[in-house]
Amino acid sequence: MLDDGLPDNGHDGEAEFSAAEASYRGGSLSDDLIAIFDDGKTYVSAELAFQKSRMSFAADRGKSGALYGVVAFALLHLALVALVVGAIFALSPILSPWGATAVVVGALALCGIVFAMMAKSRFARMADAYAETRE
Repeated sequence: MLDDGLPDNGHDGEAEFSAAEASYRGGSLSDDLIAIFDDGKTYVSAELAFQKSRMSFAADRGKSGALYGVVAFALLHLALVALVVGAIFALSPILSPWGATAVVVGALALCGIVFAMMAKSRFARMADAYAETRE
């Protein structure tokens, strides 16, 4: 026996080929192309149906998630308003009602200015990043 360097795994390649050849029914190339095209259409329609159902599921969950987000935002906003009013009431005996109002408004305005400057710097950095790509 001639050693060709390939491992012998006990399979006869010609026997496997002839078995596969025997199971082939002998359709023509055009029949095979039509079958492939029909399979492709079936796949596309199934994929479209899947994506439609996935989109409707995401839209349903998205709507309820957005509603919960709006309610959470509204409740947090009310809590912050209550905190501001409470701070004014708590500082009123110490500073007077007008003094307490001035201190709370000044602190909120200062915080708002700081956050506005931080947002401006972030947007400026983002604009710089996009300006480099336009050049």
